[in-house]
Amino acid sequence: MNQKMQTIKKGSRGEDVKRLQNLLNLYPDGIFGALTLEAVLEFQRSHGLAADGIVGQSTWSALMSAETWINSASSSAFPLTGKPTSKRRVDEIIVHYTATPQGENFTVEQIRQMHLANGWSDIGYHWYIDANGKVFKGRPEDYAGAHTVGHNTRSIGVCYCGGCPPRSNPNWQNVGLDTRTPAQKESLRSIIRELKRKYPAASVHGHREFASKPCPGFDAKSEYANL
Repeated sequence: MNQKMQTIKKGSRGEDVKRLQNLLNLYPDGIFGALTLEAVLEFQRSHGLAADGIVGQSTWSALMSAETWINSASSSAFPLTGKPTSKRRVDEIIVHYTATPQGENFTVEQIRQMHLANGWSDIGYHWYIDANGKVFKGRPEDYAGAHTVGHNTRSIGVCYCGGCPPRSNPNWQNVGLDTRTPAQKESLRSIIRELKRKYPAASVHGHREFASKPCPGFDAKSEYANL
């Protein structure tokens, strides 16, 4: 590395942060937030660096010499091609629900706006299945998702609409259920099967395996073990 780079850390902003995010296959919004910190820590650990989340000269040097790429995400729609398109190392497919009331449909754009309101750069999932079982492309696969802490840089996030009882149920927001319709079940199996074709080394998991919550409301690991 010929150029001395600025040392940056959580809270930093600007062009150097964007450069870092491009190297880590993150949305280059120029803001060193929680997802950028997560990716930096994982990179440092995997390259034998001090995992302090501070991007100094040793981390910059490793980033510049590592096999990393600037995003060139495909805009292809479902069904998928069966060929790997992500330039990230993907070894997990993680299934989620939206934690929205059973029987209500939310568009992919509504979910995106919810996530933007929480300060994220885009919808956190790569694929979204609405209440009618229709599949929508969310965040490009080349970009790390924002759906499972500690696993975002290496996974694909797939989410279905639902996961909670109807609003008439008291405390519905805190009750997790498997609300999948037959159409959603069919779509989930189809997209996970295609993702497995694209990323044959990837294992399938439910969000609840990595967080203290019932999401996605069923045992995804067992249900999709034979795909």
